[in-house]
Amino acid sequence: MFRSLCFSLALIITVAAPEVCRSADNQTLLRIQEEVWALPLTLPTVAYVVRPVGTGPFPLAVMNHGVALNPTDRRFFPLVEFRDAAMWFAQRGYMVVAPSGGYGAAALNIPEQGLFSVFYSKIGKCENPNFRDAGMAAAAVDKWIIDYLTDQKLAVPDSAIVIGQSAGGWAAIALSSQNLPSVKAIITFAAGRGGRVGGKPNNNCAPDKLVQATAEFGRTARVPMLWIYIENDSYFGPDLSKRMFAAYTGAGGRAEYHLMPPFGNEGHIFIDSPDSIAQWSPLVSQFLDKHR
Repeated sequence: MFRSLCFSLALIITVAAPEVCRSADNQTLLRIQEEVWALPLTLPTVAYVVRPVGTGPFPLAVMNHGVALNPTDRRFFPLVEFRDAAMWFAQRGYMVVAPSGGYGAAALNIPEQGLFSVFYSKIGKCENPNFRDAGMAAAAVDKWIIDYLTDQKLAVPDSAIVIGQSAGGWAAIALSSQNLPSVKAIITFAAGRGGRVGGKPNNNCAPDKLVQATAEFGRTARVPMLWIYIENDSYFGPDLSKRMFAAYTGAGGRAEYHLMPPFGNEGHIFIDSPDSIAQWSPLVSQFLDKHR
């Protein structure tokens, strides 16, 4: 079955756990294993995978990370930023796939060395950014992953959830506009595009255009969504995230909005920290129980 992958795995770590273990929320926790896969998609993509031990198929969770617009910074992105969060989902039965080949660690662009990236998340210049197409391009990767793993009988059909942080969350919002039958629910953390121009807090590239693009996605979106933002997020602060939510739901999109208390020195990296799990996991568990 795994021979259809470019390489089936470069790393396996089985995370030890008792045969029967329960979490604080009384969920049965499964033994899991971590892997790195090369997925032969329309554009081949490297992905971090963590899943329950066993042959499956499993319900699928696709997790999208954020992006550094600076090409040099992109080279130093880790393979997975939210490892503990990914393992949280895997321990509860999901096969978690976090693509990084398109807009993360593997998006190397060093022409003098013959390395050319496929970068899915370009938005153009701030004077006239193309937020919509950047989101839809990254959303296409999610659809390819869902279709491929379902075809390979590794994922339970029509069971997928999609989780995204920052630009990855924006891709998830874009994906919601397509209403794929295979996607049952979407969860975003600090979702948005346009970052911090010049590194200045709350200095989005084009906030009005971002809100406008959010409304455009909401007009056709009917997939249930959970939006989580953090008070001290210096990329997408409360004022901007509330405008986005109002535009999305006002246009017809289905979403729940939750603003979390300040987290550390920078709320934007909330999901990256294992210390945040106790804060977001009750919201996520309740949401998934409702829409599973």
